[in-house]
Amino acid sequence: MTYNLEYKSSVKKELRKLNKDDRSSVINKIKLLASNPRPSYSTKLKGSRDLFRIRHGDYRIIYQIQKDVLIIIIVKVGHRREIYKNL
Repeated sequence: MTYNLEYKSSVKKELRKLNKDDRSSVINKIKLLASNPRPSYSTKLKGSRDLFRIRHGDYRIIYQIQKDVLIIIIVKVGHRREIYKNL
């Protein structure tokens, strides 16, 4: 069962801020979510019903799973010190 990936409009801007190597590895991590939306290294965010995060070095990928329609929405991508602000 493969999920479709959708991105909030702000995510593309956040990805452009990353350097080329980090950007490509973060995008690869995101693509892996389509086949396995809850990998063993993902964590459910406390205080939220349906937000999860993946760590990649100093960067975090925040995403939401919509099981009923098989969609993963990438909510936010950024450095760990800034990612949790305004969630």
